Amino acid sequence: MEICTTSLILILCFLQSAQAILDPIDFLALQSIKRALHDVPGSNFFSSWDFTDDPCNFAGVYCASDKVIALNLGEPRAGSPGLTGKIDNSVGKLSSLVDFTVTPGRIYGPLPQSLSNLKNLKFLGISRNFISGEIPAGLGQLRNIRTIDLSYNQLAGSIPPSIGTLPKLNNLILRHNRLTGSVPSFASAQNLNRLDLKHNSLSGSLAPNSLPPSLQYLSLSWNQFTGPLDRVLYRLNRLNYLDLSLNRFTGSIPPQLFSFPLINLQLERNQLCGPVKPFNEVTIQTVDLSYNKLSGEISPLLASVQNLYLNNNAFTGEVPGSFVERLLAASIQILYLQHNYLTGIVINPTAEIPLSSSLCLQYNCMIPPVQMTCPSKAGYQKIRPARECNQPLN
Repeated sequence: MEICTTSLILILCFLQSAQAILDPIDFLALQSIKRALHDVPGSNFFSSWDFTDDPCNFAGVYCASDKVIALNLGEPRAGSPGLTGKIDNSVGKLSSLVDFTVTPGRIYGPLPQSLSNLKNLKFLGISRNFISGEIPAGLGQLRNIRTIDLSYNQLAGSIPPSIGTLPKLNNLILRHNRLTGSVPSFASAQNLNRLDLKHNSLSGSLAPNSLPPSLQYLSLSWNQFTGPLDRVLYRLNRLNYLDLSLNRFTGSIPPQLFSFPLINLQLERNQLCGPVKPFNEVTIQTVDLSYNKLSGEISPLLASVQNLYLNNNAFTGEVPGSFVERLLAASIQILYLQHNYLTGIVINPTAEIPLSSSLCLQYNCMIPPVQMTCPSKAGYQKIRPARECNQPLN
């Protein structure tokens, strides 16, 4: 009986050790990945990658049974030196991979086309490296993917339309690359929460139904987009962050936009025109509408904004009294109204603006009645020339 028990234990131990042996395909794939990458000086990430040992004990390698399910290349600590080299095509052979990340470093070359083979992949994060070439269209085959972060690289070409059809995609972050062309439709990406395409060379206009109402974070700034916004934005009533600055958007600002649950609204440096007329008191913390062609009187409903930038537009009339009240109560931290056509503000000349607040009225059709704290780029002329104030605005 004792012999049988001992034999059973030995068999169980053998089976457990057999199960711990990594799948040969994954083993060879890790070897190829290692050969194509190197630690930069100061990094010791690959010091544990000794293939005479179990690869599931390697730094950045996580296994379930005999398969690699997560591969995180590079030291996880912030500011680590990172890796250099290229991402080998054999990464596509890790068929059970769910998470693939590369820490910031000096990895160059294109993204492997074989990434499209990773049908179980949920997270792809390769940011702050020197990845070049185009985004593989095959990423549109990753039907389980939740997050794609390829930001701060040197990717060029257009965004593959297939990415816009990914049913489970939550986050698409492609900021700071060299992407061109138009934005594909994301209408069928009904789980998309974050779309960040900032600082590329994308162009064209946005189709009315091209963005899903599930969006909560949208950044398209520093591109070359054109066309009106009203038909695009009215459906996106879940947005809490919107940055469309430094583009060429035209037309008016839809009033309902100010009723969205936004914390930050940045529309500066476009070609937006017409009056700004919110429906209700605006509770957005920061609103930047500067450097546009907006006109009409300033709505008192904007007085509840903590940081308000309306400078370099064509606003006329007097500054509403509600702004003065909130400014003196230190409820407004920044109120930039410079470079408009404003004609007055009712405020006691002896009033002291709180140190925590900044008011700039420079270069309007009035003499500023109080001491101002203006940015240096506002210039040195305090009053707009009378000839400009007497001309009708176009």
